Amino acid sequence: MDLMQWLPRYQLGCAPMDDTHREFVDWINRLAGLPDGEFLPQFDAFFAHTEHHFAQENQWMEESDFPPLHCHVGEHERVLATLRSLRKMVERGDVAIGRRAVEELVGWFDNHAATMDTALAVHMRNAHYTPTPLVAA
Repeated sequence: MDLMQWLPRYQLGCAPMDDTHREFVDWINRLAGLPDGEFLPQFDAFFAHTEHHFAQENQWMEESDFPPLHCHVGEHERVLATLRSLRKMVERGDVAIGRRAVEELVGWFDNHAATMDTALAVHMRNAHYTPTPLVAA
């Protein structure tokens, strides 16, 4: 059984955001099922994906003049900083802490999608802003 289930409430009516939300759920489930020896490289790939996901949302917030921009960006920065710190622990052999982080991200994402991402999706609709996916570098 998957660690994280896709829930209808994660679909916010903004196709590029909904796509990255589905990808996030897929990543969580992929990481949860990996053997220890494969965890670190996939954690790195997940980090890169998450960094790109957040950069995309940050761009949309800036371009659409999202009022609570700094609060939402700050949340992204805190998550990335935590993942960076945890990555070092996993690299030193503490895969269990990485797995625990993956479990914790399920609850974090549920709250983040229901609050910050929902507010952003509503704002973009009301502002008639059409977000486009950020091209990966």
